Amino acid sequence: MSFRLRVFSLVLLVAVAASAATAWLTLRQLTGQLRESAAADRQSTTAITEELRAYGAGHGTWDGVAATVRTLAGQTGQRIRIGTDRQGQIADSDTLLGRFPRPGGTAPPLLVDPRPQLEFPPGWDAASMRKVTPKVIVSYASDVSYAACLTRLGQPVTVLRGKFGMPVFQDGGKTPGGTPCAETGSGTPRRADIAAAEACDATARAEVLACLRRVFTERTAAVGPQPLTVRLGAVDDAGQTLAAGPTALVAAGVTAAVLGCALLLGRAVLRPVRALTAASRGLGEGDLGRRVPASGRDEIAELGRSFNRMAGSLQDSEERQRRLVGDIAHELRTPLANLRGYLEALRDGVLEADAELLDSLHEEVLLQQRIVDDLQDLALAEAGALTYHRRPLDARELVEACRTAHSARAAAAGVTLEAVGAGPGTVRLHGDPDRLRQALGNLVGNAVRHTAPGGGVRLELDERDERVRIAVRDTGSGIPAADLPHLFDRFWRADAARGRATGGSGLGLSIARQIVADHHGAVEVASEVGVGSVFTVVLPAPRGGAGGGVRDQHGALDP
Repeated sequence: MSFRLRVFSLVLLVAVAASAATAWLTLRQLTGQLRESAAADRQSTTAITEELRAYGAGHGTWDGVAATVRTLAGQTGQRIRIGTDRQGQIADSDTLLGRFPRPGGTAPPLLVDPRPQLEFPPGWDAASMRKVTPKVIVSYASDVSYAACLTRLGQPVTVLRGKFGMPVFQDGGKTPGGTPCAETGSGTPRRADIAAAEACDATARAEVLACLRRVFTERTAAVGPQPLTVRLGAVDDAGQTLAAGPTALVAAGVTAAVLGCALLLGRAVLRPVRALTAASRGLGEGDLGRRVPASGRDEIAELGRSFNRMAGSLQDSEERQRRLVGDIAHELRTPLANLRGYLEALRDGVLEADAELLDSLHEEVLLQQRIVDDLQDLALAEAGALTYHRRPLDARELVEACRTAHSARAAAAGVTLEAVGAGPGTVRLHGDPDRLRQALGNLVGNAVRHTAPGGGVRLELDERDERVRIAVRDTGSGIPAADLPHLFDRFWRADAARGRATGGSGLGLSIARQIVADHHGAVEVASEVGVGSVFTVVLPAPRGGAGGGVRDQHGALDP
């Protein structure tokens, strides 16, 4: 899994977990507290309405109810306003508690009706209920008026449950005067024939009872306490609030989880970054052997492997540079020492400056100059600053010119040099003929030096698959497979003794490969010990006819 995907997955997991935990806690708290709040509101509403209903039923009037309203407001914490249609507002708990009256809430008002419900024993017929109802009305109107008078006078009123659901008001254990309830309503009601009572339909009885109750309510409206309108709450009531403890606990847990994940992520990122920083600092200080551990398949591991490859490349480059300096010193030290010795001997008169000695010294100077020229050519080629004069040319002419130039050297070494292949006609190439001749000549000269007398070197020209191939095949001693990767290294020779007679400058193959690479080609090598070697120069054939040029790696025409 890539590092980016791991980071995204970790952040997503933390975000989902935090959101889920917060949502679950909030929903759980909100649901529970809403239930508790609703239950508490119902309880307080029931307590308020029942207390007010009991007051109205027990006093026959709403006079003096303010003290009860103040007590209920203190017990329930509700803002209570009561009133009737006829009297208007009777009491407001804000005013009673010395507060400035607040705007009312949006909840609908509650209706508290303290008037009793007319009740009859089961089995009474319509005639009996109709006969008793006027007496009950008169009795209730008389009793409730008396109870209201007692309340206005500040005297306590005792309420008992009487017949037919009507209250019986008492003062000091006596039935208030003017209440004929005991005389008129205490007699045993007359019953109709049992068969006739059973024949009464239940539906008819219910309709009669509802009608009588309505008549009772209408007739007692003028004397009984009016239905009370109760309004609870205010717009700025705080209401129920969420508990802070569980919320803070979950928030702390989520925070701890996020911090833990951040620490793990920071450790996963910063540990390899610190290692890279320390290793890069070591590289800057010259410690090219520094490497960083790189395991896994994510971007951090790939960065570590890239750093290790870069460090290895720098170390190899440093080693090549050191070897190059050593090789140059080795190549120049011995001949310069010889030249110095001869010059000192000539100066001291030990030797005489004859023609043979001067020719030897001149040959040695030419050899050193060739090494220096080869070094300069190689440095310019690798820097991309070597000058090329490209033009269309014939590969047959290139091969033939190279064979002619090295024929004398090959004959002197007892080696046969020939050119074969390609048949009649023109084999087109596009490049610098002098540089290509130089590269091919380095290969031919190297083959001649490593071929024993009586052997042969053959130049083979072939054109196929839009490629021109020029092979230099010899019958020399061959090159071991272990030495093939080092053939193009500077100053490297297969001869461990680095003999100057057979080793050359050690730069010819490196220069040849660089010149061929600059012509968008390659040098291939195949060798077998005891059989010989084959160096093949592979160059692209020009497209578009003579003078068409060769496209470089970017598709641009190389004229």
